[in-house]
Amino acid sequence: MSDKPLVHVIDDEESVRRGASFFLKTSGYAVRTWPSGVAFLKEVRHVEVGCILLDIRMPEMDGLEVQRQLNERGVTMPVIVLTGHGDVANAVTAMRAGAIDFLEKPFDTDALQDAITRALAQIASEKDVMARAAEAEVVLGALSEREREVLEGLAQGYPNKTIAYDLGISPRTVEVHRANIMTKLKARSLSEALRIAFAAGMGETRI
Repeated sequence: MSDKPLVHVIDDEESVRRGASFFLKTSGYAVRTWPSGVAFLKEVRHVEVGCILLDIRMPEMDGLEVQRQLNERGVTMPVIVLTGHGDVANAVTAMRAGAIDFLEKPFDTDALQDAITRALAQIASEKDVMARAAEAEVVLGALSEREREVLEGLAQGYPNKTIAYDLGISPRTVEVHRANIMTKLKARSLSEALRIAFAAGMGETRI
């Protein structure tokens, strides 16, 4: 695994793969090339996370379908779409589906660098979110099941009385659990406790 940021180049034209690969490697990126979207999708669960440079017009499966399949499979790697002349409508569709940017062939190297920089920043941001969520889960492991239920209620924005009613306990007991939660999470305020809860994905569904 390289320390360099990785770019996956998916294009059926060997000349494009070769040209993009040469430029990206000389610009300090690690590069892995793929001759088709189908080939990439077959291996996507095992490949290193990186930015995806994806051609729109490919035989067997076009770029829009590849992007749709990536979204369906929960693959969050950022996508930069490569289009030929006159493919703007497809590019707009790709952007609506979450693509970082689209570049027309032959692409401008400065524009490509800018798009990749933004894509890699997104990856770093997602890693940061995942790290915070993992840390939050570890911290929340100190709570009892009942304390987690009370914290979930707080994350939903419910007052003590509502949480007490939902859980079949007294408001006073909720207050005791809240105090224990604050102590175990080393939270100096409710907002600090809630930040930990939100990082772990609490508060997203009704209890």
